[in-house]
Formats: sequence, structure tokens, C-alpha cells
Amino acid sequence: MTLRKHLSLGLLTAAALLGAPTAAQAVDLPAPGGQLQPVDAGAGLGAVTGALGHGVRPAKTLRLDPFAQSSADVLNNGLALEPDNGLRPVSTAPLTAPLSGGGGPQDLLLVGEVTDLLPG
Repeated sequence: MTLRKHLSLGLLTAAALLGAPTAAQAVDLPAPGGQLQPVDAGAGLGAVTGALGHGVRPAKTLRLDPFAQSSADVLNNGLALEPDNGLRPVSTAPLTAPLSGGGGPQDLLLVGEVTDLLPG
């Protein structure tokens, strides 16, 4: 481009930028109000409890034993002890059976009752 074309293009651009009104000058906006709207605590609490339930549900149903129901499951083996004095046998199977069956925290003996208190 020649110098003359550069100058004319520059002058046209400057005239367009300086002559055009800005958006704030073109539109007359009302002044902002100084009052806040009342807070709806019920809606906020409902949103928090709903989000908490959706966030806690995966932790409650999480499968704790990745090898559950497979031949490599180490929790599938139970240990039993039978006392000599005629008492009932003591076994680890009732404790590990929920986990070796593919359960989560809600299936454990004492922890399951606590997870029922959580939302979700």
C-alpha cells in the first residue's frame, strides 16, 4: 500500500472511533436501587441439603472391597474358633461377609446405622 492509502485508512479509522458514541452514552440507564431483596432461607437450606445428599450418596454406596465376589477376594476366607468349654464358635465371617459380597459402608454392622443418619 502506498503512503496515501495508509494515511486515508488511518484518518477514516480515527474518525470512526472518535465520532461514534459509546454504549454508555447512547443508552440512558436508570440509577441502581439501594435496597436488597429479602433472603429466602428455606430455599437456601433446601438447596444445601439437596446438594449434600447427592454428594454423600456415592460415599454411602461405595464398594469397599474391589475383589468382592471373585476368586482373589481375601475377605471371603473366614476364621472360626471353637472354645473347649462348650461355648458357641466365634467367627470372622459375619464381619467380612457384607464386604466380600460387594457391599459398602451401609452394609457394615455398626457403620451402617450411622450412614442411615446421613442424607442421600
